[in-house]
Amino acid sequence: MICYGPRVYEGDVLAGNWRRPGKGKIPKVPAELDLVVEDADSGFCGAVVGCDKEAVTLEDRFGKRRLFPLAPAAFLLDGKPVTLVRPAAAPRQPAGPRRSASGSIAVEGLRARVARESRIYVEGVHDAALVEKIWGHDLRVEGVVVEYLEGVDDLPAIVAEFGPEPGRRLGVLVDHLVPGSKESRIAAQITSPDVLVVGHPFVDIWQAVKPSVLRIPAWPDVPRGVPWKEGVIAALGWRVEPADAWRRILGAVSTFTDLEPELLGRVEELIDFVTEASS
Repeated sequence: MICYGPRVYEGDVLAGNWRRPGKGKIPKVPAELDLVVEDADSGFCGAVVGCDKEAVTLEDRFGKRRLFPLAPAAFLLDGKPVTLVRPAAAPRQPAGPRRSASGSIAVEGLRARVARESRIYVEGVHDAALVEKIWGHDLRVEGVVVEYLEGVDDLPAIVAEFGPEPGRRLGVLVDHLVPGSKESRIAAQITSPDVLVVGHPFVDIWQAVKPSVLRIPAWPDVPRGVPWKEGVIAALGWRVEPADAWRRILGAVSTFTDLEPELLGRVEELIDFVTEASS
C-alpha cells in the first residue's frame, strides 16, 4: 500500500465556502480500490478499501479504517474537493461455475454425503446458524455435521466424551479466543492431536458480521457488567429482543464477503482439519 500521511496544500482548500451552490461544479470520482483521498471535515487520509451505495471505507498508512458516508463534496483528491461515488459494476462476464455462499465451486445436483464420524462444535445456536448459512453447501459435500454447545466451560469433558481418534476428529470454534481470556485457558487444556480448537477475537459471533452489511459504522462498545447482546441492541436503538436482532443480522448476510476475515479463516481451517484424516 502507498505510504501516505497528512497533506500540505497551498492556501486553505476549505476557504471561500466551496460547498456553496454555484461555487463551481464539483467532480464526481468513482471510489476505486486504493484511491487515496482525504475526508474534508476530519482530515483523515486513506486509501479506499471498500465502497457500497451509501458509504466508503478508508484505510490510513497505520492500518486504521474509518467509514464515511458518500456525501456530496465530502473529500479532497490532490487538494481539490470531489464527490466520491460508487464505482460502476463490472461488465457481466460469461457464465462460469456457480459459486456457493462460501466462494467454493457449487456441486450441482448435490446429494448430501453420509455424515463422517468427525464433527465441528461451535459455541451456540447463532454460531451454528451462521456457519450453516455460509458453509452449509461445503459441509454437505464433505459430510460434516456441525453441532453447538452452550458455552465452552465443560469443553475438556465434552472432548473426552466424544472420544477423538484418527479418522474421528473434532474441530471446535470458540468465541473470544484471545490471550489471557477464560476461553484461552480452557482451550489450552485440550492436547489431543485429533482435536483442533481455534477461535476468533470477537466477544460474540454477531461481531463477525461486517458493520457495513448492517449499515452501522461499527459494533458498539459495551461496558463491563452489561450483557453484551442487550448492550449492543440498546446502543444501536433497535428496540427488539435478541432473537429478533439476530434474525435481522443473519438476514443481512448472504456470502463470505459479509464476514470478517478472522472468522472465515478459522472455519475453513476446521473444515480442512476434520476432513483430511478420513478423505
